[in-house]
Amino acid sequence: MHRLKDSASFERVYRDSRSWATPLLVLRASPNDLPHSRIGYSVSKRIGKVVARNRLKRRMREAVRARLPRLAPGWDMVLIARAPSGEAAFGEIGQALDLLFSRAGLWAQRPPEGSTG
Repeated sequence: MHRLKDSASFERVYRDSRSWATPLLVLRASPNDLPHSRIGYSVSKRIGKVVARNRLKRRMREAVRARLPRLAPGWDMVLIARAPSGEAAFGEIGQALDLLFSRAGLWAQRPPEGSTG
């Protein structure tokens, strides 16, 4: 439900989005007119072989999953891994995401319903 998967959606985000960057990640975001946000992940072969790329995608997805309840709805986003992210610790990826979401103004203004925190 919260994954951006098809190439047409990726192309639309690349074409119609704004971008923000850190040394580890680039975030591209575009409004989607849906009641939820969707996120896609892009990891190039510069990161390493397929095992390393898949491991990084899993780490990125997990870091986003922990932040998903706080994200504003109605956005399509693509997270693009830069070469240093392949060697980054999980906490560093999380910090990069926090910084990107803050810069982009993608944090929800109020906590989601049913949350306790």
